[in-house]
Amino acid sequence: MHPFASYILKNYYRQTGWNEDNLYSNLTRSSTAILDFNVPRGLHINISKSPNALFKTTYSMNALPTLNGSVGYIFTSCEVNIPSSQDVRFKDTIERFKVFDQPRRPEPRDEVWQQGRRVDARDFLLYGRIYVPTGRLDALYATRLSPTLQLLIAAISDPRSPTPLSQATSRKRGDASGGMSNVMLNLQHDVGRWCTEYSWSADDGMFGLRVLHNFGSSRRADPAVGVGAPRPKRVDEEEAMEGGLRGRFSAGAELYFSAKEKSAGLSTGVRFTTVPDATPPSFQLAPGTFSPSAASTLAPLSVQSQTPTTLTAVFNPMMGHISGAYAARVSRDLSVCSRFDFNVYSYLSEWTMGAEWWIGGGAGNGTEPPLTGHENGGRARFENHNGVFKARMSTNADVSLMWEGRLKNVLVSLGVVSDLTNRSKPIRAMGLELAYFSSS
Repeated sequence: MHPFASYILKNYYRQTGWNEDNLYSNLTRSSTAILDFNVPRGLHINISKSPNALFKTTYSMNALPTLNGSVGYIFTSCEVNIPSSQDVRFKDTIERFKVFDQPRRPEPRDEVWQQGRRVDARDFLLYGRIYVPTGRLDALYATRLSPTLQLLIAAISDPRSPTPLSQATSRKRGDASGGMSNVMLNLQHDVGRWCTEYSWSADDGMFGLRVLHNFGSSRRADPAVGVGAPRPKRVDEEEAMEGGLRGRFSAGAELYFSAKEKSAGLSTGVRFTTVPDATPPSFQLAPGTFSPSAASTLAPLSVQSQTPTTLTAVFNPMMGHISGAYAARVSRDLSVCSRFDFNVYSYLSEWTMGAEWWIGGGAGNGTEPPLTGHENGGRARFENHNGVFKARMSTNADVSLMWEGRLKNVLVSLGVVSDLTNRSKPIRAMGLELAYFSSS
């Protein structure tokens, strides 16, 4: 499940209208949600509290295999109201397969004027977490510089990390323990069709550039019906041919250079997603704009006339790594994915398969489209899934199973990782994670 801080960050993006899915770093997000889920190790307990819409606190404790914990604080400039763990929509708390809505240019905030002066300020989020007993400190600052620009500053301070001289000595000895404190900057520029990321890391002086381009016509906001309204058909436009998958393509690339290591890297990728979108764009509507007229307009977009599918391919020419993934929702409660990884230099390959099966789901009378509603504390109008079962296996004999669900007021994750080639110790790791958060 999402850590509480990540869950708040996602809601902050949603509240401010920022689309985190339109990033090259999230190109393979649909497939990794099924194949790369994190199984908890040991016993983890997370308790969070939201005293008001601007301030949140979170506490975590790892009881097994070692005893440690952390305390975190989150402050936002805009109100981010979240329900408690008992009332929160379960699908919003975990990473899952979905076909994302077509990107669009972010809309500017409403201007606030007072006595002839503009007084509205930039949106921002502040997050800090300290770990006990290590004393490590993590911090994040996110702010909107303009409607299409967002800046993120992340910092890590570990008092037990070695000095640069001792770290260099440990590297020569082959000791990789410890790590330097670091500051990372990330500037994101999203205009809908194009999205660019500029990054810099102080530890190794690494500069990075990521670009993602979305092909096809873009959707624009219509004040009458809301975001996601279909464009009017041209007079000379022909109907699509029957057969095959109808969708859109996205392509991007990543380039990074380390001034300290005198090394560089490059990767490129492409993604195909089907239309209409499996996830209606109603969750992106501004608060208070949801109306029956908008729902009737968005409803035809959510009718799944074809299987929601995502295909991705990523190639790193310097490392010689090629990865291709296919993910699809074969039924209302079942999504499957397969991925093939191959290295052209070493000829090493791996085939990974996975699935997620939703439990306890219902969709009203079965004829209603699964639109996302804003009532009932943020729960969906026609969905009431309270559990999901995930499974992954690969040709390396790695088998992972995990169940995530809700037991009364607590969100639960229970998983196990096994190695079929090790007869003496087939269970590599297993764990249980409990999360509870309350709102004011």
